[in-house]
Amino acid sequence: MTKPRVLILSWEYPPIVEGGLARHVRKLAEQLVATGSAEVHVLTRGDDVSPAEEELDGVFVHRVREPRRPTELGEFIAWVEHMNADLLAAGVELGDRWHFDLVHGHDWLVAVAGDHLANRFRCPLVVTVHATEYGRHQGWVKEHPQSHIHGVENWMTNRADRVIACSAYMRDHISDIYSLDEGHVEVIPNGIDPIDLVPADDLETLRAEFAAPDERLILLVGRLVYEKGFHLALEALPGIIETLGNVRFLIAGSGTAEADLKAQATELGLDDHGTFLGWIGDDKLHSLYRIADLTVVPSLYEPFGLVALEAMASGCPTIVADTGGLREVVPEGERVGLRFNGGDAEHLAIMIERLLSDDVLRDRLVAEASEHVLSFDWADVARSTAQLYSDVLGSEAKTSA
Repeated sequence: MTKPRVLILSWEYPPIVEGGLARHVRKLAEQLVATGSAEVHVLTRGDDVSPAEEELDGVFVHRVREPRRPTELGEFIAWVEHMNADLLAAGVELGDRWHFDLVHGHDWLVAVAGDHLANRFRCPLVVTVHATEYGRHQGWVKEHPQSHIHGVENWMTNRADRVIACSAYMRDHISDIYSLDEGHVEVIPNGIDPIDLVPADDLETLRAEFAAPDERLILLVGRLVYEKGFHLALEALPGIIETLGNVRFLIAGSGTAEADLKAQATELGLDDHGTFLGWIGDDKLHSLYRIADLTVVPSLYEPFGLVALEAMASGCPTIVADTGGLREVVPEGERVGLRFNGGDAEHLAIMIERLLSDDVLRDRLVAEASEHVLSFDWADVARSTAQLYSDVLGSEAKTSA
């Protein structure tokens, strides 16, 4: 079979980065090209600065200018509908210029455009589910707008010719809540490229901004939303500070729970013991991993656990919640990182105190983790994805015969 031409749809792609999805799509697209697996076109939203079309690292990127996204969820859903209409119109025009063999959509945000374009091109539709509304809200999806998003995800996964999940946990989760045959869902983990994690800052100067030489620095990274569990880390900190003394925290990220977390920190007497950095770019984040003594990922719901993988690849000891895809990124046995009982702030405090007090354990975990992360290779991710494309296109050809 000749190399397929694939149209990937994503609501974010660098330089627009809302979270891990943009980085995932970029690395996947680039590696599909680098491994010779596919010709890749990415259809995404753009801004006033980025060119409407360009070729980046062999990937053809097509951007549709969209207004700034609203923060209120009800308005956001209407905004997503308009974005899909614009992506669809642009995709139709692309289809007049190129023949596409397969459409690959990422999450519910591009589901409508992906469906219409796959139908128009008469080609298979593959979707990657990076997270579910059901998981983000612990099953509370009966009220609007959560019910709308959950409904789109249900329709999207059942309509797709194949679904990709980033972990075995997510395969089971998706199959269960959307009543899918597990054979319909393929597990292809996220990857990591240590070259992308090179810090851009003077690390000694940066660390001095946040901690004295004798202080231990705990890092938390991600969207500030309830399911990320940052409130558990804050709850654990007063006891840790009382026991160990010189401990500070950094929280990098923004989100709907930011005000609540800051209020919690004040109530717990933590205002003088840490910093809320807000949203930061990748360059700064990569530097933070290098200056921190520990990264904590306390999520209540986590499809994969990219922050843990990035921290380990950067040589930062890591503690994660024993939940979701984090179990696959940090296996049991205390070989590459420590795990605590998800949702249990008291147990998290015990594990943090243990790791910050045991230099031998810290050094061993860092050494083992540096080898472990090599198994999450983007070239392998691309080859697995290309094999799935081949399987789907082969099935399509048999059906049409």
